[in-house]
Amino acid sequence: MKDSARQKFRTRVLEWAAKLDVNATAIYIRPMRRKWASCSTAGTLSFNDELVAMPRALGDYVIVHELLHFSVPNHGKLWKSLMRAHLGPYEKHEARLRSISTR
Repeated sequence: MKDSARQKFRTRVLEWAAKLDVNATAIYIRPMRRKWASCSTAGTLSFNDELVAMPRALGDYVIVHELLHFSVPNHGKLWKSLMRAHLGPYEKHEARLRSISTR
C-alpha cells in the first residue's frame, strides 16, 4: 500500500511536470525534517514522505510550488501569478501546511 501511494504521488509529479513543461530528471520521496520539498537546478525534486498521506490538494500545492521554481526561482509576483493560474487561491493550502508543520 505504501509503495502504491508513493507511486501515485510520483505519477502526479510527472503529470504536473508535463503540464508545466518542466523536465524533472529525478524524483525522490523521503523523510525530510525541515521542508516539504526541495528542487535543484539539475532537475532533481525531493518531497517529504508525509505528503503522500495528505489530501491531494496539499500535495498538488507542493508539487506545483517546486516545479514552478524551475522557471521562476523566487516567490515574486510572477511566481504568485503562476500559482494562482494553476491552483486558484493557493494561499489556503500554504496556510494549512504551515498550521500542521512542526518545521
